This record gives sequence, C-alpha cells and structure tokens, in this order.
Amino acid sequence: MTPEARAAEFDAADPLANYRERFMLPDGVIYLDGNSLGALPKATPAAVQRVVEQEWGEGLIRSWNDAGWFEAAGRVGAKIAPLIGAAPHEVIACDSTSVNLFKLIAAALQMLPGRKVVLSEPGNFPTDLYMIAGLEAQGLATRRLAERDRLAQALDADVALLMLTHVHYKTGAMHDMAALTRAAHEAGALVLWDLSHSTGAVPVDLNGIGADFAVGCGYKYLCGGPGAPAFAFVAERHQAELQQPLTGWFGHAAPFAFTDDYAGAPGIDRLQCGTPPVLGLAALEVGVELIAEIGVERLYGKSQALSEFFLESLMAHGVALELVSPPRSAERGNQLSFRHAEAYAICQALIARGVIGDFRAPDVLRLGFAPAYLSFADMAAAARHLAEVLSSGEWQRAEFRERAAVT
Repeated sequence: MTPEARAAEFDAADPLANYRERFMLPDGVIYLDGNSLGALPKATPAAVQRVVEQEWGEGLIRSWNDAGWFEAAGRVGAKIAPLIGAAPHEVIACDSTSVNLFKLIAAALQMLPGRKVVLSEPGNFPTDLYMIAGLEAQGLATRRLAERDRLAQALDADVALLMLTHVHYKTGAMHDMAALTRAAHEAGALVLWDLSHSTGAVPVDLNGIGADFAVGCGYKYLCGGPGAPAFAFVAERHQAELQQPLTGWFGHAAPFAFTDDYAGAPGIDRLQCGTPPVLGLAALEVGVELIAEIGVERLYGKSQALSEFFLESLMAHGVALELVSPPRSAERGNQLSFRHAEAYAICQALIARGVIGDFRAPDVLRLGFAPAYLSFADMAAAARHLAEVLSSGEWQRAEFRERAAVT
C-alpha cells in the first residue's frame, strides 16, 4: 500500500481531523513550522476586531474595567495553567519569554543568597543562555554548562538554579523533568523549566513533579500569533517570598495609588511589569481555548503518529537522512530534525514547493508536526516532496543556496 493510500485510511479514522477546519491555512501549503509560529485560528480575527472596534473604539478607557482588560493577564494565565499541570493562581500571561526568564532567574538567585551558579546545557535556546550571561555581567550569577547526560552530576552546593528547556528547540529531545527536578531539589537547588516547545504540544505536570518555576511562549503551539504574550509559572509555595527584579507598576499591590515606593502585589500578579498588551492577550486567549478544547493528551498522541508515519513514508521513498531527533517518538516533542550539509538549500526548495519547514544553523532541517491542523495526507505529500527534492538535486539551484539576512 502506498503512503498516500495509508494516509487516507488514517485520516478517515482520525478523531481530530475536523479541527483542521478551525484554522486558516493557505491552499497548496503544507505547514510544518507550527513549532515556530502556530497557524491562525479562524476565530481570532473576529475576537481581535471586537476588542479593537467595540472595547477600544467605543468603550475607550472604560474598557479597562468594563471589558476586563485589567484581569486579562491573570485570566489567560489561568486558562494556560491546566495545559501545564498548574493551578490557575500559579500562572500569569505577560511580557516575553526572555523577560520572564530574567525575572525568575534573578528571583531564584535571591532566594538562595549563598549560591550563584545557574546550571544549564550547551546548545540550550540562546535567549535562555543570554539571560544568564546578562546577570553574570552584573556579578549576580555564574553560568555553568554541562552536557545532557552529566547534568545531575553537575549539581553541587554552589548551584542555585537548574534551568533547562523541556523540549530542545533544535532536536526535539525531551528531558526527564521529574528526575532532573528531583535531583536538583536533593542538591538544594531550584528548577526553572522553559516550556516554549512543550505547552499545548506534550503533556506537562508541573505540580506533579514539584517544579519551582516555568516560562513559555504563546506563539507556537498555543497559536497566539507573532510576538504573542508569554507566560510565567511560580509554584504557590514560593509566591510569598518571591522578589522579582522588574518592579513595574502593574506588579504593584496598588498600581493606581501612585505611591513613590514599590510594594509587590500578592501572588502571581507580582510577576507583571508594565501595562499588559490587551490586543495580544485577546488573540492568545482564542488559541489557548482552542488547544484546551482539543486536549494536550490527544494532540500529543496524534503528533507521535504523524511523525512515525512521516518517517515510514520517507523509507518508502528510499530516503535515508541523518535523524538528529530521538528515534523513539516518546522521547521527543512534536518535531523531527535531520542533519544535512545542504539543509538550508533543501529547506528553501521545499518552501518553493509549498512545504514550509525551517532551518537551524549550521546544518539542521527541522519539521514541526502541529497535530491540531495537520493530516496524514500532509505527511505523505511532504515526504514525497522531500524525496523529489533530494533525488532531483533541485536544491542546488542558486536561488535556494543564497541565504538572506533573516532565515
């Protein structure tokens, strides 16, 4: 049976197939970059238009109260919470992933004043490492990196914080969150998880593993749009003593008292800094609600099936690329990454055919499987296109090999 025939059978039996109609996807495009920017839910334009035309246009400043703008960050955070195994009062939707990382790294260091080391791994997402470097430049932190299989051994009495990305952005490899959180706590350290490639994609249980802190973005699997607000998680047991360094007015206990001295708001609201981005939160809320409706467990199950079928389809076409993602689907997130010296050109050739994946330097072709809107037919077609690109050598054309400033 051909991959196309098998795909038709799988799609006919897929209980999530109808959700594809809830997203805006261009005709003739197979979108394998949802792990970088999620597709647009069809309900989002109307939701944002309502906020713009009615709440802003007609309600004007009254909408901070009448339309619930003041509560938006906490309301959206509470809707994200069950997707990551947190309580509603432990998550706030605000700022960017980078800013939230800075806040929580600094807060963790302040909670353990006798320790300065922030432990992570080489090859972690750059902004995570850059945030450590920024605090290190101020003399507040010391960065230590250890390979994935040596992280537990690198935990000692100097480590204040273990900071890792659950699903690796380049390879898709997943850490054992429970084991590493337990190891850090046994060493007297705190743990901060970056869930940017996990939230809405793979099951996460922050309270089940006893996590301390977490961050994540809203524009990948949560489909909140480019630059969507991120979120931050602080376990309830830490909220009373948490001192975040960016003491902006929206994190104040009484922001409209306009006093000269800062007093942090109780609970998770303290993690806010400046005025919340109401339009961004409106778009994010639609995506969060849709992903929650589908269910993370069901999404992850389908993504595993999609990635396994894609690999089988490649084999059927005789394609043998070096897989840098874990070969077992249970050990990776919703992506497959392949190494090839000409990965950039291959990626561009695929995009020209309407198969949108992405490239990660220096030599990785990364394909994301966002199961809310991808089909098994997409997998069969994408595998065929990749096989044809490789066998025809069309990636060698000059327009595919010339790299733009932004890729």
